[in-house]
Amino acid sequence: MTITLRAPIQSALSPLPAPASPAMSAMAGAPGPLANTYKRASVPIVRGEGVTLIDADGKRYLDLASGIAVNALGYNDAGVNAAITTALESGLIHTSNLFRTEPGERLAAALVQHSFADRVFFCNSGAEANEGAFKFARKWARTVGSPAKHEIVSLRGAFHGRLFASVAATDRPAYRLPFRPLAGGITIAERDERELDAMLDAETVAAVIVEPIQGEGGVRIVDPALLAFLRRVTRERRIALIFDEIQCGLGRTGQLFAYEGTGVIPDIVTLAKPIAGGLPMGAILLSESVASALEPGEHGTTFGGGPFVASVALHVFERLSSPTILAHVREVGAFMGRTLHEMMARSAKVRAVRGAGFMWGVDVVEPAAAIAARARDAGVLILSAGDHTLRLLPPLVMSQDDVATALTRLEGVL
Repeated sequence: MTITLRAPIQSALSPLPAPASPAMSAMAGAPGPLANTYKRASVPIVRGEGVTLIDADGKRYLDLASGIAVNALGYNDAGVNAAITTALESGLIHTSNLFRTEPGERLAAALVQHSFADRVFFCNSGAEANEGAFKFARKWARTVGSPAKHEIVSLRGAFHGRLFASVAATDRPAYRLPFRPLAGGITIAERDERELDAMLDAETVAAVIVEPIQGEGGVRIVDPALLAFLRRVTRERRIALIFDEIQCGLGRTGQLFAYEGTGVIPDIVTLAKPIAGGLPMGAILLSESVASALEPGEHGTTFGGGPFVASVALHVFERLSSPTILAHVREVGAFMGRTLHEMMARSAKVRAVRGAGFMWGVDVVEPAAAIAARARDAGVLILSAGDHTLRLLPPLVMSQDDVATALTRLEGVL
C-alpha cells in the first residue's frame, strides 16, 4: 500500500512552524501555540519501542505510566500496526452513525459476549462515556419510577472526567472550583453505608457511579462489601448502578472487567483509555433494561465507533481478553505488589502500598511530583495520584524483569 501525502497549504495568516527535530528540546516546557493546560516534561518523547519510550535526546525510559493507562500493548506493537494498516486499506476512516459499518458492530458483539451487557454505545473518550451514562441512567430511571428521578451520586475520592457533569461528579477541588457553577443534580457522598442509605432516595436518585478502583483518587480499592450494599439498595430503589472502569477495566486488574472481581454486576459500565490502542474511543455497556429506555435521536455522536477506530479496537480487545495476557497481569502484578511491600518495609519514606494487577498506588512522605521527576531522571516514567501518592500503570505486556528493573530504579530515587 502506498500513501501519498500532499504538501501542506500555507496559511495566509501566519507562517508554518519549523519541522519537528531534536532541537525541539530547546523549546520544551514552553506552551507555544498549545493551550496552557498541562505541565509537560522538559524533553519531548519522539519514539516508542515495546515498554520503552525514547526522548528527543535519545534517552530511554521504562514506562510505568502507559499514557495514563492507555497503551496497554506498549509501543510499536506489530499487531496494532497491522490492524491500523488493514483498517486504512478499507478506505473507510469515517462514515458517521447514519450508516451501519461492520467493525463497530463486531466490536459491540465482542463486548457483549464477554460481559454482562446487552447493548453498547460508542463515543470518543472516558468523560463522554460518563456523560452519556448519566443521560441514559436518567432516562431509564424516569421510565421505571418518579419523573423526579434525576440525581447522580458519586463517591468521595472519585474522578469521572472534566466535562461539566463528569467534573461535578469528580472529587478534586482544583478541577471544580475554576468552573463553578457546575452541572446540578450531582452529589458526592462519603464511602459509608449509613450516609449512602440516607442519600439514595428512591423518588429522586437516578444513579450511583463508582470506580471499583479509584485511579486519580489514590488507587483506592472500593470495599467489595460497600459495592454489594450499593447493588442491593440500588436494585430495591430502582436506581442505576454505574461502574466507571475507564482506568481500571480491560485487563488492568487481571480480570477483563474490574466488576468481575467484586461479585457485583452493575447496570452500566463505562470504558475508554486502552480500548483502541491509543486511538480516541470510549464505550458504554448497557443492560437491556437500561438500553430499552432509549429512543433514536436522544443521544448521538459524530465520530464514535467509526470504522477505522473500531477496526483497531477490535484487534486490541481480542488481545486484552485473551486468557494468556490476563494470567500474565495477575502473575506479574502479584510480583509487583510483593516487591512494593518489600520496598515499604525497607523505607520509612513509603507509608502504604495498595492495588491489584498492573494498577498500584504508593503513598510517600515526600511530594509525589518531586519523586516522579527524579524517577524520570533515572529512566522511569511514573504518575502521581494526589500530592503524596505515586501511581504505577505499566503496559499490560511488561515483563517481570522489566518491572523489577523499574522498581529498583524507583527505590533508588526514594
